[in-house]
Amino acid sequence: MLTNGIGRASTRRLAMTLALLVMAGCSSLSPAPSASSVAPPESLSLKLSPASLGASISLQQHLTVERNGRTDQLDAAVEIDAQQLNMVGLALGQRVLTLHYDGVTLQSWRHPMLPSQVKAEDVLEDTQLTLWPLEAIRKALPAGWKIQQEGLRRTLFWDEVPVEVIIYSNPSPWGGKIELTNLRFHYRLTIESVGGEIATSTSGAAAP
Repeated sequence: MLTNGIGRASTRRLAMTLALLVMAGCSSLSPAPSASSVAPPESLSLKLSPASLGASISLQQHLTVERNGRTDQLDAAVEIDAQQLNMVGLALGQRVLTLHYDGVTLQSWRHPMLPSQVKAEDVLEDTQLTLWPLEAIRKALPAGWKIQQEGLRRTLFWDEVPVEVIIYSNPSPWGGKIELTNLRFHYRLTIESVGGEIATSTSGAAAP
């Protein structure tokens, strides 16, 4: 009975962690009131080609999610080249999410306890908003959206209202720390990366 109790407790902790590891705005969360007269879409639906990153990289990332006074953590391995993006996410030592994106099709596997609100599309979107060059993002934004960068601060706008702020610790987006604050859904995601650039394409800059 004691062993079963410990197992159940561990399962509950994993379930709570998965429920709070929100990688992007989830449709079930209540967004902050907008100063704009037009409500932004629930999702930006950003899907850039892997090649538009302009580099091949391999990263180990430690992610910290802060929301409603609670902090949870996730580890991820990310590999990107001109043909594909692959990601594996681990929580409490267990694999909880895998992504494969070839620029056309997004394939994913998710832990059975991972809440349906945590979507592969949202994980891909936040990854691209933080790592991809500004101009590549800007060209792909739907009408009503805008992105700007001043120094190491990148801001995403809907109808001139800021909805997401990304702050880099240094000019290379895959070196050091990135802090992403989602103003609509009230969470902060801190990404600490270990690894680096394998090769940079001559067709475009890979830095922010």
